[in-house]
Amino acid sequence: MGVRQHIAPWQSLRNLAQFLWDKKVLKMAEGFLTTHVLDTARGAPAEGLKIDLFRIAPEGWTHVKTKVTNADGRTDGPLMSVEEFEVGQYELLFYAGDYLTKIGVAIESPRFLNEIPIRFGISDVGSHYHVPLLLSPFGYSTYRGS
Repeated sequence: MGVRQHIAPWQSLRNLAQFLWDKKVLKMAEGFLTTHVLDTARGAPAEGLKIDLFRIAPEGWTHVKTKVTNADGRTDGPLMSVEEFEVGQYELLFYAGDYLTKIGVAIESPRFLNEIPIRFGISDVGSHYHVPLLLSPFGYSTYRGS
């Protein structure tokens, strides 16, 4: 009798994530590129903040999608899902000025922080990239989260 090899439906982390996504084990906001925006001045999630995602290539920029943060400061779906995930350079553009105006922060002309671009690279399509934004009217920070 020969040895029977068991091969899982996933051969890589990316395939495993797709498998879990298809089986509804992963939630929408647990895609491969996610964000979370926290308003550090208010100590609360930044609800209603518009975000654009761009792919940057030598031949030009491509708008990938636009999302808006929910009551938890996250997007209702991933910024990029397993199917869309590619190695490359990207930019998230956070429309902080519109958000700050909406929540009643006094308008300056020009506003100190209006649009916040965060440019980053994706080098491993088998990894989850989380790019949070900690925001206040006069400063921000980011990091690669988990």
